[in-house]
Amino acid sequence: MCLNLKIRAQRSDAVKLMFMEIRSLANIDCVVMETAPNPSTSIIWLHGLGADAHDFVPIVPHLAHTQAQAVRFIFPQAPVRPVTVNGGMPMRAWYDILGVDIDRNQDQSGIHQSVEAMHQLIDHEQARNSSHQVVMAGFSQGGAIALRAGLASATPIAGVMGLSTYLLGAAEIGEWVHPDRLGCPIYLAHGEKDPIVPVQLAQQSKDALVGFGFNVQWQTWPMGHEVCQPEIGAIDLFLSQCHHAGY
Repeated sequence: MCLNLKIRAQRSDAVKLMFMEIRSLANIDCVVMETAPNPSTSIIWLHGLGADAHDFVPIVPHLAHTQAQAVRFIFPQAPVRPVTVNGGMPMRAWYDILGVDIDRNQDQSGIHQSVEAMHQLIDHEQARNSSHQVVMAGFSQGGAIALRAGLASATPIAGVMGLSTYLLGAAEIGEWVHPDRLGCPIYLAHGEKDPIVPVQLAQQSKDALVGFGFNVQWQTWPMGHEVCQPEIGAIDLFLSQCHHAGY
């Protein structure tokens, strides 16, 4: 499960007032929403395993501070592929998961393809104008790619947000992090009762990032593998703070 069902049900009319379309950006199918004309920040938000590009659209009306600025939300759609740990069932996934050790780079090819796709999307958005900012965000498997792609990006980004997720390649972080991203702010949030991605794994990921020199905001909530209303307020604050940053 991705979004808390109560949040999913609160489909505010504000969604209807925004410009929303399905587009191909950098050869990736995406849901695109703009809170106002001429946005100066793009937030690229990746869904989790088995979900799709529409999964986090309902959260946008709840981001009051973020919406007060001209923001372009981009929700990319992962390709459909067999997922080994789920019996080979085809589903939308950023990479295959071969076993229970989800934090390991089990599907190097799939991870590389998704990271490269996100780098193309980051470059596409940053090229809108010289002052345009890009924030990477994601939930669960999407968060793992958001962290990896954002922190390895040669293109400046304004922040990285990972929800209910973990750091791929934590032991080899020095081999893939771009040195110019060390000043990039990171927000990590996790459920204390998460049965899918254990909170201990998320804690280890946070410690690896802090140990490497990153500034990490870390919060936990008494929930499972989901997003809760108080967490949305924290997400909103972080995203609005990233609006004028650039790293």
